[in-house]
Formats: sequence, structure tokens, C-alpha cells
Amino acid sequence: MSNIEKLDLRTPDFVNENIEKLAALFPQCLTETAEGKKIDFDLLQQELSHDIVEGNRERYRLEWPGKREAIVTANLPTTKTLRPVREDSVDFDNTENLYIEGDNLEVLKLLQESYFGKIKMIYIDPPYNTGKDFVYKDNFAIDRETELFESGQIDEYNRRLVANPETSGRYHSDWLSMMYPRLKLARSLLTDDGVIFISIDEHEVCNMEKLCREIFGESNFIGTLPIVMNLKGNQDAYGFAETHEFFVVCTKDKTICSLGMFPVEDEELMKNWLEDEYGLYKEADNLRATGVNAPREKRPNLWYPIYLNEDTLEFYITDNDKPLLESDTEILPINPDGEELSWYWGKSTFNNSKHNLILKKTTNGWQFYRKQRPQLGDLPTKKPKSFFYKADYSTSTSTTHLKNLFGVKLFDGPKPVPFIIDLLHIGSYKDSIILDFFSGSATTAHAVMQLNAEDGGKRKYIMVQLPELTDEKSEAYKAGYKNICEIGKERIRRAANKIKEEKPKKAEKEELFANVEDTQDYGFRVYRLDSSNMKDVYYRPQDYKQETLNMFADNIKPDRTADDLLAQVMLDWGLPLSYKIDRTNINGKQVFRVAQDSLLACFDTGIDEAFIKAIAKEKPLRVVFRDSGFADDTAKINVQQLLKQLSPETEMKVI
Repeated sequence: MSNIEKLDLRTPDFVNENIEKLAALFPQCLTETAEGKKIDFDLLQQELSHDIVEGNRERYRLEWPGKREAIVTANLPTTKTLRPVREDSVDFDNTENLYIEGDNLEVLKLLQESYFGKIKMIYIDPPYNTGKDFVYKDNFAIDRETELFESGQIDEYNRRLVANPETSGRYHSDWLSMMYPRLKLARSLLTDDGVIFISIDEHEVCNMEKLCREIFGESNFIGTLPIVMNLKGNQDAYGFAETHEFFVVCTKDKTICSLGMFPVEDEELMKNWLEDEYGLYKEADNLRATGVNAPREKRPNLWYPIYLNEDTLEFYITDNDKPLLESDTEILPINPDGEELSWYWGKSTFNNSKHNLILKKTTNGWQFYRKQRPQLGDLPTKKPKSFFYKADYSTSTSTTHLKNLFGVKLFDGPKPVPFIIDLLHIGSYKDSIILDFFSGSATTAHAVMQLNAEDGGKRKYIMVQLPELTDEKSEAYKAGYKNICEIGKERIRRAANKIKEEKPKKAEKEELFANVEDTQDYGFRVYRLDSSNMKDVYYRPQDYKQETLNMFADNIKPDRTADDLLAQVMLDWGLPLSYKIDRTNINGKQVFRVAQDSLLACFDTGIDEAFIKAIAKEKPLRVVFRDSGFADDTAKINVQQLLKQLSPETEMKVI
């Protein structure tokens, strides 16, 4: 039977190619019909519209009242911004970690430009919809009066969370409408090989699975795994004492995603690995070559003698192929059949890699075997099982650890740090960015710092949390923590200090990182969601008369600082908020330097030709000024022309 591939004898199927392209951009629009997979044009039309598009065709998909509103919610732009809070931050100017206070829907929208395709791993622990917790009530079509009323952060946050009892007629629908836009926005932030882990319990696990299959695509759904967090079981549960929850796992593109493994702790799995002063190794192939190119005549430069002193077991080669001592044994690449072959290594490699050879005496005389050093993915590791259980995963244990950190119980049911560390092993690299937009008590930040301390990693985190008010009767409120964000930030500070204190002791005990300067990032920058830095006329000039517009010569709100403006510029220009920010003085004006020459920003007044000449010497990629910051209209025109002449590669914008 012939295996020759036959000519297709057909023109390309452009329809299927276009379906594949659209499915890559909008996996949620891929559906099943009687003819096979098709694009759901009604849903695609909704994705491309700011208004609700009606449609009633029957098809296989997850549907609920309010789904189209949820799609609109995800697609609507936002004019809000993030304002830096230096007084709550730790090492603001140098850290690359972020803690963001605010509604995660708005924050995810703001991060789209700066972090599109840059997040390697997302972990979230959203509301489980137990009937006792709260969901975000997203109003996608608020009128201007409501928007102005809700512009204050405290009022807005108090109004965002609503109870969702099981008796509600929209019990599941409201929860789905909350989760859909957030997951949709989260997907675009993932790297192509990125992974998302979502903790959930039995109340919504089925809907979460369906939601993820739609948003990430059926082929990118990895699985739903149980995790035992209460081995004694919840005795209040009906019928069965509940011991476990679930976590759902999806990836951006399964074809290129490679999940990590756990370090091996089982002695049985480690028995094939030995250790020398260079690290782990196990015996591999003979140094003598095999195969069609192994014969001496085909590789004459790889035929040479190796000499062995049998008293000391020292072995060596020489340039003239003569032994140093006549009594030393000559070893040549000859197989048991007497065939003259060659070595795998040339002389140079041999001399540089003698430590990677194992000498053994066999029935065929002295032999050399190469040491196999573990490569990436080859380290003694084991694939995580589809059932997660460790004693360290206990919720009661994690609650106790958090209580010990603060000295008082502030938070019910925090996720265990060891569990998140294990997820980091699976879903991230040592230099990855990890996002958690339901941050809670900031367990994920704690886990990132802990793992970095253990393996020398440079992982960075972004925590996002709504400043939900604490109950006035709670221990947290009595201890002075008025909202969850205050607990999360303080936990990061305390956990960082504890890790920093314990690290030298651990290093000394395990001889890890001995005498190495601790360069771990223990800091974090705090940003707070707020209304735009720009006055309303900036976005809605049509609502104002000409005589009113004259009052807005400067379109920036008077209470906003240069730090505030810089953050909004970085977001708008797509620069990560973790970039290093330096302040300098040029010609008497304060200039922000972001990531060396990525951006120079000056929001002072009196910008003139002399100042721009000084700026041009820096050859920045981008510069930004206040629109009202120029000395006069002539200076504004001259500055633009001068910059084009002196630094033509520099992009200039104003706000």
C-alpha cells in the first residue's frame, strides 16, 4: 500500500481559513451547527457593537439573561485612571510589584494596553455565589448624572457589591454576568502560553467550566481539578461532609503551553540521580560513538587515545597522543567486536568536560560514560496529579498562619500559600508576571515572594482588590483595618519582612545563595482607581458652550499631581506600570524618566525652545507635556519643529 501523499486537487478552502482566523481572535464566537463548527455571527456582531444586538437563533452555547449586556460591559471603554499612592507603597521607585485598589473590571480595562499578552499566569479566587457572598453589579449603561454621582471612590465601591441570595430570580445569571467580562478581559492579558487558575466550589463549578470553554475556546480548556482543603469535612453540608473545592485550569493556546512539574521529594523517584560538586546527574551513553558515522575512517579527528593511571584513576589526553607515564593504560574507542570507532567528543571538549565523565571497568575493559545533567524539564520532577491534596493545603492551617502573622484573626478562609506556590510551579517561570484580580488577603503576593526566596526567582505580581469595607463588628475593623485592601497591603509588608528575616538562616542551613547579596524585590507600588485626571470637557466638549469652554484653558483637574498624570500617560501609551521611574532636573524643570529613555515626561509650565534642546540631547523614544505647559503658542509650534530636527525618532504628545 502506497504512503505517497496525494494531491488535494482542490482550491484552498478560504471559508475554513477565515473561520480559524476569527476563532483565534474571538474563540467565544465559535459554535456547533448541524454542518459542523461555524462562526456565530450574532455573537460576533455583538462583539463589534457597543449596543445590544438582538438574536434568537438556537445553537449549542451557554446562554443566560443579561449575556449580551455582559459582552457590552467588557467592550465599553473607560475614562478612569490609576493614581499612585506613594505613602502606602514600599520602595515605590524601584519595585516592579503592583497593588491596585479598585473595581477589577475597570482595572482590567486599564491594563489592556500596558500588559496585553504579558501575563504568564493568572490566579483568582472569585465570589463562589453561595447565596451568602456578594457579586459585582455592573451597570453597563449608566447615564451621565449617575456617572457623576458615582465618581467618588467610596460611594462607588459601596454601591458596586450587592447581595445575591439563592432566592433571587437572577441568582446564576447575575454571577455569570459578573464573571464573563472579567474573564474575557483577562484572556487578552495572558501570554500565548499563559495559564489561568480559578478557584470555585460546587455552586458554580459547572457554569464556570462552560464559561471558560466559551471564552478560552474548547481546545484550550485543560481541566477541573478537586483540591482537599478540609480533610475532616464540613459536617454542616447536606448528605456528605464536604472536604474539597475545585479549581478550573485554562490556557491561552494549548498547542504552545507547557505546564511545569513539581520537584521530586520521593526517594524512589530520586534513586536514579546522583550528585557531585557540579550538581545532579545520572549515567548516560558510552563516550564511544555509535551509528553510521562512528567508524574511525569517517571521523579520524575523533580517534585518539585516553590514558588512565590505574593507581590514582586519573585520566587524561595529550597533544602528541603519548602517555605521560609508560605504565599508564591506553583506552581507545574500540567496541567488543574489535571495530575501531570514534569518541563523541573532540579533544577540546574532553579537556573541558572531564567532570562529566564516569569511569567504569567492564568485561570489555575500561569504559567512559557521559553524565546526563538535568536540562529544563529534565530535572527530577513529577507531573501533578488531577487530585490535589497536601496537609499544607488545609484552610484551617492557612487561617492560623495568617493569624500568627497579624497576631489576630482578620480574614476567614484565606487560600493556603503552599497551594499557590504549587500553582506557580505549574503555571509560571522564574521571571513571569502573575496577576490576581480577586486578591483578597493577598495570598498570591505572599506566595510569589516566598517562592522567589526559595529558588532565587524574579517573579513579579499584580494584585487587584476592591476596597470592600470590613464589618464594624469584625476583629479586622477593631484592629484598625477599614477595608480589605488595608489588610492585603499590610500582609504583604509583614510577609516580606518575615521572609527577609528568615532567608539568611535558611541559606546558611541549606548552603543556598551563601554570601550572595539579597536582591529580591520586597516592595510594591500602590495605585488607586479614580476618575480621569482630565476635566469633563476633555471628553464631552459638545456639552459645553463656547463661553464656558474659555474657563477650561487647562483641561486637567486641579487636585491632580504630576505623579497622577504620569500614571495615566504610561497606561495610555502602553507602558507597564512596573517600569523604573526616576526624577531628574533639566533646565530647572522636573522631568520623569521612565525606563531610561522609554519616556521623558514634564508637566511643568514654561516649556520653551531652550528646554526642548536639552531634552533632545537625551534622544528619548517618547516625550509628553501638558498642553497648557508651553510658554506660548509660538513656543508650542517651535518646540514641535525643533524636536523633529534634533531628535527625529522621538514621538511627542501632549495632554
